[in-house]
Amino acid sequence: MINADSPARAVIFEIQTYIDGIEKNKKLREKHHFDQRLDAIDSLGSQVIDRIEELLHKSNTPDKLNLLKFRAEKLKTELEEIDVRLFNKLRSRISAGEHSGKEFKNLIREYFPRVTDLKDPVEEAGYDNLDIFINELLNFELMPGQTLELEPEMVYYQKTPAKIVLELVEISCLSMDDIFVDLGSGLGQVVILVHLLTGLKSHGIEFEPAFYEYARDKASALHLSGVTFTRDDARNADYSMGTVFFMFTPFRGEILKEVLGILEKESLKRKIKIISYGPCTTTIAAQSWLNPITPKDGNIYKLALFSS
Repeated sequence: MINADSPARAVIFEIQTYIDGIEKNKKLREKHHFDQRLDAIDSLGSQVIDRIEELLHKSNTPDKLNLLKFRAEKLKTELEEIDVRLFNKLRSRISAGEHSGKEFKNLIREYFPRVTDLKDPVEEAGYDNLDIFINELLNFELMPGQTLELEPEMVYYQKTPAKIVLELVEISCLSMDDIFVDLGSGLGQVVILVHLLTGLKSHGIEFEPAFYEYARDKASALHLSGVTFTRDDARNADYSMGTVFFMFTPFRGEILKEVLGILEKESLKRKIKIISYGPCTTTIAAQSWLNPITPKDGNIYKLALFSS
């Protein structure tokens, strides 16, 4: 937005014009324009306020710059408070059971109309404004510190992109008799989202105590009785309740093979599905007891679905 090489007067004029535009943009005050509002908040911080502070160090006449900074900070706070009120209201409705299944999909569609019914696989699933929306909606603050040392074949936690969770629900052909299980559930976002999107009972298995407690507390705060978590090593966990198992590469090597062996035994008792994401897909695809449902693809960062 701002050219650092412009004369100071031109830069100040450009900043003033930009602030004027945001102040006059009524859409940014409408609750469902979260995406645009978030971009405006980010721009006010990184491209306006930070830039003004740089200019203040060089300016002999700071009065106009300080006035612009005050306007930008006030405007940024105003937009942030809109989101605070919005998410407090939405969380209350979720806690009251008003947003589940189709209602929850419609909620996301209201704010992100292009990402709710994914017909094609997600090609680039990096984090975006949808992830920020979900973090705020589910009140996911900064993640707690890890307390346990991982074994060499265990993988450090990385949150699954929200678009991938939406796609997971679309491709899985879930029925109301299914029970969803996330192996290495971390902070619990996938488990909570799958439950909210489908109404299914959803369960997370997590090795790290701090992550387990965090996820359990978030589900409890939202009064989600259909969401449960256990703290356990995946090699010792109870899988008897699950029918659909998700793995975003929580471990590799011999641990992954051992867990797959346990799931193979479970498949002798009932039909199960495994959904994988990341490098673990290669090992899972090599299992003779599993049949691929999604087309084979060399891209390990596409969801892969298998059935026993």
